[in-house]
Amino acid sequence: MRREQTASKALRRLPVPEGMTVPLGCDAVAVPARFGPLLMTRLPRVGCVYADGAHWWWLVPSESDVALDWPAPARYAAGAVVPDTPHTPGLIHKPAGTLPYTPPIPLYLALCRVTGTTPVWSRPISA
Repeated sequence: MRREQTASKALRRLPVPEGMTVPLGCDAVAVPARFGPLLMTRLPRVGCVYADGAHWWWLVPSESDVALDWPAPARYAAGAVVPDTPHTPGLIHKPAGTLPYTPPIPLYLALCRVTGTTPVWSRPISA
């Protein structure tokens, strides 16, 4: 998925819990709620996860979409901006320590696995 941001009045940013730092910036990956529990069991480290009725949102470092095409039905949200939600999703998992991130590559691979998608390393990285 490519970066998505809209100019809606209902834009909300996922809050980073107090005491946590985001030295690499912060984006989010949204997945349908039905995939959330499946992903939790497949990841070596789980960062902050937020949920509303329809989606689970995973905090990842900024630009975790570089060279990755996140499989549908995932949505990538630059800046951890959650568009068009009636309220900010609630925090359902907070890791120990000060970093709120779920490592993006394991999340990507786990999501490919649960959706039956072949991983695609689609965009070359230029130095």
